[in-house]
Amino acid sequence: MSANSAEPARLEVVLVKAGRTKIRYPAELLGDDGDRIAVRAPWAGSGVRDFGFVRFEPGDVFTEYYWRDRWYSVKEVRAADGSVKGWYCDITRPAVSSGAELVVEDLDLDLWRSADGRDVRRLDEDEFAESGLTETDPQAASAAVAALDALEALAIRPDGFAELLA
Repeated sequence: MSANSAEPARLEVVLVKAGRTKIRYPAELLGDDGDRIAVRAPWAGSGVRDFGFVRFEPGDVFTEYYWRDRWYSVKEVRAADGSVKGWYCDITRPAVSSGAELVVEDLDLDLWRSADGRDVRRLDEDEFAESGLTETDPQAASAAVAALDALEALAIRPDGFAELLA
């Protein structure tokens, strides 16, 4: 790729869970200010994933925000027609970039905020409890719970994540 190329920078997002790669997918790098990394990627799952409160499906586009110093990521989810479905937040260890990879360790806790802000829900608290992180790494478990609480406090505000993602 030449210095004058208009082709966007690409990287691989690698989501790790319990020491194993859960999913790996290509993404377009939108920005990296040294603390926050923003990428855009199409829905990387196979087929449709119906959570009951939202469906992720082919054609959906995720604009994802990761931090090197925060214990979460925030993903704006848009349908193929461009309408916002909502924001899916993963509680993770701080992101690590290495060359053309962005590695994120999922800690099981999640948060959903619908586009209209009426549906804010904590997810997978049972998985987090079963993970044993509280016993094996109490500091990380405490940071994860604090991150979920902080995201929920932002999500219930009328402007949601606007300030965080500006």
